[in-house]
Parts: sequence; C-alpha cells; structure tokens
Amino acid sequence: MNSINKFQSTLDTNNKFATIKPGWTIRVNQRIKEGEKTRVQAFEGMVIARKHGSEAGGTITVRKVSDGIGVEKTFPIYLPSIESVKIVRKAKVRRAKLYFLRDKTNKEIRKKIRTEQPKVITKVSKKKKEEAKEETASQ
Repeated sequence: MNSINKFQSTLDTNNKFATIKPGWTIRVNQRIKEGEKTRVQAFEGMVIARKHGSEAGGTITVRKVSDGIGVEKTFPIYLPSIESVKIVRKAKVRRAKLYFLRDKTNKEIRKKIRTEQPKVITKVSKKKKEEAKEETASQ
C-alpha cells in the first residue's frame, strides 16, 4: 500500500461533510481563536458547491445572505477546527454546482429549490375504503 492510500484511509474518519449534498442548508460550527480565547462560531447557509469529493483537498462552499449581502465561505472538508455540521433543511436540486443562485433573490431561490417533504405512508384497510364509499353514496 503506497503512502497516498494510507493518508486517504486516515482521512476517512475525520470527514464531517460525508453525506452533505448541494442544495441542503447546513450549520457549520467552527472553533475560532482570538488571542488566547477560543469560541465557537456558527455559519448557516446553503451548500452551493462540493469540489474534489472526499480527497485530501476537498472543499464545500456554503452561501448565506446577511443583511442583504451575500456571504460565501469555503470549508476544507478535513479542517480540524470544524466541531460539527448540522443539516437544517434538505432540498432537491438538479445541478451539482449552484452558482446561478448568486444572482437570485431569496424569493427566486425558494421557487427554484424544492424542499423535500417527509414521506408519510398511510395504509387504509379495505373495510375503511368500503365504509367511505357507502357514506359518499348515501349522501
């Protein structure tokens, strides 16, 4: 096993962005060091790009709009200062790179991106179906 494969195998355990897809809204908690103090800063936004997969140099670009100004941050997926990643909302998109969202307003973005709804499966027995048919027929 060559040294590159060994390095890649050690990185797989540290990947906090493994399941993240473009179009999802995520919250990234990152440790920030200011002087001697450290604090955790959250950055919540939509994933607009994922580059280089799960390689050592892989990145994820997250975009949010703050006070009417678009802010983008690019996070290396193996950055040690990232404490956690939380999925806020899942959405289905038709592109891998969502750079066209830079020119859109929030209202236009909501139209473009469909939020996935949880699927609820209800099983109705044959008796209930027959009762419902009889009720509609009697009215």
